[in-house]
Order: sequence, then structure tokens, then C-alpha cells
Amino acid sequence: MSALENPGERLIVALDFDGRDPARRLVDRLGGAVTFYKVGWQLFIGAGFAFVRELGERGKKVFLDLKVGDIDATVQAAVANMKEEVEFLTLQGTAATVRAARTGRADRARPRLLMVTALSSVDTADVRGVNEGPGLDIDDYAVASARAALDAGCDGLIASGSSVGRIRAGFPDREFVVVVPGIRPAGAGADDHKRTLAPMEATRDGADYLVVGRPIRNAPDPSATVARIVDDIARGAQMRPPAAG
Repeated sequence: MSALENPGERLIVALDFDGRDPARRLVDRLGGAVTFYKVGWQLFIGAGFAFVRELGERGKKVFLDLKVGDIDATVQAAVANMKEEVEFLTLQGTAATVRAARTGRADRARPRLLMVTALSSVDTADVRGVNEGPGLDIDDYAVASARAALDAGCDGLIASGSSVGRIRAGFPDREFVVVVPGIRPAGAGADDHKRTLAPMEATRDGADYLVVGRPIRNAPDPSATVARIVDDIARGAQMRPPAAG
């Protein structure tokens, strides 16, 4: 059964901790209920690749959210040095960034490369603040970023809020992965995310994987919160229109 058939495998829990001990405690507490974890800069700086390797040895998938973006030679070398146990790796940059990352990956199947279209902490007002043209919309920006990345051969995209549906509608004939951060179950605050979706909404709109951090980490019963989110993912998947073709 693939992740897209198993709602539980669509959930990625963000391990946004300063070090390995609290991260390990949450992984232990969630046990077999969660198979996929995100390691971002906060934990990567604190625990390094050794913890990524530990997760792999425990049978967990790893989404390494480092938003790799630099000159082409550096991106290529960084991805060439990436370990096989990483399932997803984020990129942030241009089509050239994607091409350099693909060259660095060579003939390996992993990591799958995901371009950040627009951070979930950014909205239309932020985009208009750094780009000319008062009519520029955050979703237009995300779709344009998505097109450039997919045309360059990216495996998937990071998308938030209403841009998830816009991106799926904009590229109906292409196969690619959509990972959605900033997921907030009913009753959870937005924290520093400006564009959020509930689990059912995100899955309905076209998300393949959902990233959830604080609502699980800060819950009195993280396992119960995971179960509710997985139920919402299953309901959203049932509402999702069938794929074109």
C-alpha cells in the first residue's frame, strides 16, 4: 500500500527541537503511529546527520528541510553528499538550482527534490513589498515558481494555503508530489504561519503529504492528536477529485 493509499503515511511530524533527546522522546512516544518525520535547520544544527541516520535505522522516513539554495556548484556538491536515507530534500531558488541538484543526485532515486514555492509565513502583502506591481498575488507567485521548478525536473513542491489547489489545477497532466506545511487542525492557532489549512482541506485540495509540528508536539496527548489528524486526512482524500486522465 502506497502513502497515498494509507492516510497515516501522509502525515509528516516536524521535529523542531534544539537537540536529539526531546526529538527522540517524541518519536518514542508516537511509536508506530508515525512513520515520517521532518528534520529542519533547528534540529539539524543541534543533532547533525547522525540523528537523521538514527531515524532511518528505526525504519522512519526523513524529510530534510534545509531549503538548499546557493551557486550551482555548491548545490550540486551538497546533494551529491546527501545520504540515501533522506526521502525528501527541500530546495529554494531557481530552475538552475533544480538542475544543479539533479546533477548532484546523479542516478540515485533519493532524495526526492522539492522546491519551496512560497513560505507559509509569507502572504500577498509580503510579495508586493519586494516585487513591482500592486496586482501581484501570492498564489500567482507560487504557481509561477512551481512551473519553473517542474519544467526543470523537480520531483515536487512545497505549497501552502490556497496555492495548493491553484497549483494542482494549474498542472493537471503532470505527476509531482505536493507537501503542505503550516497545517493546523481545528482549534489550533496559526502561530507564525500566515497561510494555513486544516488537514482535511489540504488533502482535498491536492496535498500528498502534510507537515504538522506544534499542534502535535504541544498536545497533552500527541498520539490522540495524530489519530485525529489521520482521520481528517482520510476524509479529505475521499473528497479529492479523481486524477485527470
